[in-house]
Amino acid sequence: MYDNFEQLQIAPVWAEKLKERGIGRPTAVQAEAIPLILTGRDAIVQSQTGTGKTLAFLLPALQRIDVNAKHVQAAIIVPTRELGMQILRVAEDLIGDGPIKCQALIGGAALARQVEKLKKGSPHLIIGTPGRINELIKARKLNVHHVSTLIVDEVDHVLELGSMKEVYSIFKALQRSSQSLFFSATIPAEIGQAAENLMNDPAEIRINPDQRTASTLEHLAFNCEARNKIDTLRRIIRLYEPPKAMVFVNATADVSEVVSKLQHLGLSVEALYGEAGKQQRANVMQSFREGKFQLLLATDVAARGLDIEEVTHVINLDMPLNAEYYLHRAGRTGRMGRSGTVISIVAPKERFIIDKFRKALRISIDEKEMYEGRVVDAGQGPRSGFRG
Repeated sequence: MYDNFEQLQIAPVWAEKLKERGIGRPTAVQAEAIPLILTGRDAIVQSQTGTGKTLAFLLPALQRIDVNAKHVQAAIIVPTRELGMQILRVAEDLIGDGPIKCQALIGGAALARQVEKLKKGSPHLIIGTPGRINELIKARKLNVHHVSTLIVDEVDHVLELGSMKEVYSIFKALQRSSQSLFFSATIPAEIGQAAENLMNDPAEIRINPDQRTASTLEHLAFNCEARNKIDTLRRIIRLYEPPKAMVFVNATADVSEVVSKLQHLGLSVEALYGEAGKQQRANVMQSFREGKFQLLLATDVAARGLDIEEVTHVINLDMPLNAEYYLHRAGRTGRMGRSGTVISIVAPKERFIIDKFRKALRISIDEKEMYEGRVVDAGQGPRSGFRG
């Protein structure tokens, strides 16, 4: 393992900025990916959520930018607005008052304003959603001919959202010599197919592929009748008192109703709505980061890729649709070596899902119940949550 970023050929100016932020030793994915990316080779990089993938692609991209050239040299494609803004924040924090210019090109934001900023700013790095970047290229408002590095982050989710047509179109606008990088926590078969069509002999980096979730996570399940899920959530929050927790539901239509019920029970909760306005979503995220409320209720799409410090608990009010969704939800806590707890609230009809996740992810999910103000192993209280 490398002791510092200079050993990875990261320039001292960037290594110093990382040290100032308390980042001294590279993670496994950074140590593997950064030297390879700096050679200019295409790559597919898979590593668990929360292992430092953002810096693994952002540092080489920033280092290779020529600040004297007034055109876009690096582009990062993301599946959601929140992930794009998060990466932009990391980039701007590293750049500080330096000469590199970044711009977000996110769908849902005012197109005219983005075009105006492109004209004035001549960004070196753009971060955006596939639809908006493609729209700007087709309208000839964005020139990607000089892009030397194109990164697709959370590439599995980009594929899942059906955005690959736009991604193909963006690739066609690039020079053939451009470097292409795919990053994700999971690498389904479709990614291999897309890579075959879009990349040039990509290297593959897979960090602990058999360890699907962070080893610092504790996985728990509380059994209850479906009608008692909200009250079970209330009791879990009272017992664990998490400073910051994320609560997941499956359907956007349920978000408003669940928020109202939880607020009525006296819980400090706000929601991240997929269809909410840009500013409203930004305000909710900022307030949650600042600790102004305790629980962030979200759907999978709204919360994809979010990195929020000090999220100690992830709670599945609705069971995830599959093991990959469980994986991505779990990745909102236990990041960068911190501990975290993932709690699933399980109705009798959902109990088989827990067994499926145990096998698919090779993790231990311990069944618990609440008894006399404490958490005990299932069956240790006077009444089990339900009998199967």
